Amino acid sequence: MGKSTLMESIAVAWGFNPEGGTINFSFSTRATHSNLFDYIQLVKGPRRPKDGFFFRAESYYNLATTIDELDSQPSSGRPIKDSYGGKSLHEQSHGESFFAAFVHRFGGNGLYILDEPEAALSPLRQMAMLSRIHELVERNSQFIIATHSPILMAYPDSIIYNLTPDGIEVQALEETDHFLIMKEFLNNKEKMLRELFDDTRGE
Repeated sequence: MGKSTLMESIAVAWGFNPEGGTINFSFSTRATHSNLFDYIQLVKGPRRPKDGFFFRAESYYNLATTIDELDSQPSSGRPIKDSYGGKSLHEQSHGESFFAAFVHRFGGNGLYILDEPEAALSPLRQMAMLSRIHELVERNSQFIIATHSPILMAYPDSIIYNLTPDGIEVQALEETDHFLIMKEFLNNKEKMLRELFDDTRGE
């Protein structure tokens, strides 16, 4: 079981569209989601979230297309894109469109499930995202995030779960492969590059 499959299953069990968005989205470009959600039991507290979003990097383009298509139809309501900053997500860079959702669409007091949100974000943008996450946590929000980014893993008091062939284990940030490999590379760049290039020549 991969982390994306687990994130998708948690999201679908909660009621989100498998390809992302809010609970109100129901588009489907490929009906290939796992049935793992049938075996997940959610434990909900007495205070239900008033907002929510399933952010899935791999299908975010499809979400942006759906928003444009819905906004092109006659409607008495305001355009959906207004909730994302007022500009079509397709008219922004990949990173800007990602960040537009975090800044404008996420309103607080919500459940936000994010699958690889760092995919189009620079390290600086990832730090800005940490700040945004903290703002929303202070407003009674909960985040479930699948990430390769040591920056996002560094959020204070976060619980880091590592999926292994033997099951799920809790790790400290400093114990994760992502942190250790990045630290080793930054501290010993020349040595690491030599080893990488030597391995390439030996193939």
